[in-house]
Amino acid sequence: MAIKSVSIRIEEEMLHKIGYVADYEGRSVNSHILVLIRENIKAFEAANGEIEGKINPDLNVKPTRK
Repeated sequence: MAIKSVSIRIEEEMLHKIGYVADYEGRSVNSHILVLIRENIKAFEAANGEIEGKINPDLNVKPTRK
């Protein structure tokens, strides 16, 4: 699977806060955002049916320290 880059515009305060949460979870901001995206896709598919294609949920994401 190819890894693609995406840049986003984000308010500085929001970036600091997501950085805090990511650090608390033992992840980089990038890895934490990937976790949030995967959780959102899972919730969407649970409500609306599976989207075609498979993705390994552990790809590029450090485990939480909890």
